[in-house]
Amino acid sequence: MPRSHETYMGLALGLGARGAGLTWPNPSVGCVVVKDDRIIGRGWTQIGGRPHAEVVALAQAGAFARGATVYVTLEPCAHHGKTPPCAEALIAAGVKTVVVAVQDPDPRVDGGGLALLRAAGIDVITNVLAPEALKAHSGFMMRQKLGRPRVSLKLASSFDGRIATGAGESQWITGPQSRRQVHADRAGHDAVMIGGGTARADDPALTVRGWPVARQPVRIVVSRKLDIPLNGKLAKTANQTPLWLCHGSDANPDLSSAWQGLGAKTVACKLAGRQVDMVDALQHLGAAGLTSVYCEGGGALAASLLAADLVDDLMGYIAGLAIGAEGQPALGALGLDRLADAPRFTLVSHRQLGADVLHIWTRETPLI
Repeated sequence: MPRSHETYMGLALGLGARGAGLTWPNPSVGCVVVKDDRIIGRGWTQIGGRPHAEVVALAQAGAFARGATVYVTLEPCAHHGKTPPCAEALIAAGVKTVVVAVQDPDPRVDGGGLALLRAAGIDVITNVLAPEALKAHSGFMMRQKLGRPRVSLKLASSFDGRIATGAGESQWITGPQSRRQVHADRAGHDAVMIGGGTARADDPALTVRGWPVARQPVRIVVSRKLDIPLNGKLAKTANQTPLWLCHGSDANPDLSSAWQGLGAKTVACKLAGRQVDMVDALQHLGAAGLTSVYCEGGGALAASLLAADLVDDLMGYIAGLAIGAEGQPALGALGLDRLADAPRFTLVSHRQLGADVLHIWTRETPLI
């Protein structure tokens, strides 16, 4: 019995997931080429965004692609960039049918790829597993529609919501399995972001460790005054792993020059009161090509993102210990007087990690 369009599109979505965090500024697309109910080509977007999934899958299928059905998780591109359009590659390969999950909102495409295919006499089927594809490509969609990347906020805390004792001791509240999972989370995002306070207190490397990665995520530090140690781990590795510093427009120009000399990229942002305006900062990050950001705090940065309605997913790692009111809270002040004004999220999943619990929440009303 022939397998359904949904089955093959599900396989394509699984392939696309392999490129998560590796393909920005392009989306991580998956593609499957099928003929006589047999898969003859598979592909996903490669590191750095090229070659595209369709090109990889067609190359694998070779001459057998003629008359085949192609399943692709995002509309094939129609514009000439660094490479020719994928829609033209599909036409040249002589495929019979193209099944697409969702249309590409990029103004350079936005239905143009589908129109090219139809004009060439290729049957086009759309909206197969569209909700799943929208979720898979949500960061790319947000960048196209909102100008910013998708933001996941990670909080690792005690049962009573503390991230350190009153004396500042924080290593380690959660266990080794949780910490290993955090590195997997990092690997699946384009960038990892922290605030300047966390950079000063913890001297983190912010790299993925314990997992094989072909491309380290961009490391982002939000620091209004750029007062981050110039002799820390971030500074020492700025010329090896990308480091972007989002600072206030009033930061010392000499510090900006010093960081640039070390290999970091500095991004001047507007101010919102006494803090970096995170709406403006994320617009800069979106313009630079990022589609997903994994924020690891601290409390002030987390609160500013939540207050500005910029958090799309919450990832909570909860340990079974209590620290008490004198401990440092996971979140800074939000200035809320009414529960109705509190940002609310919907529980997506929860599971045990060693002695800890990981629960994941998403927006009650998705933005796309």
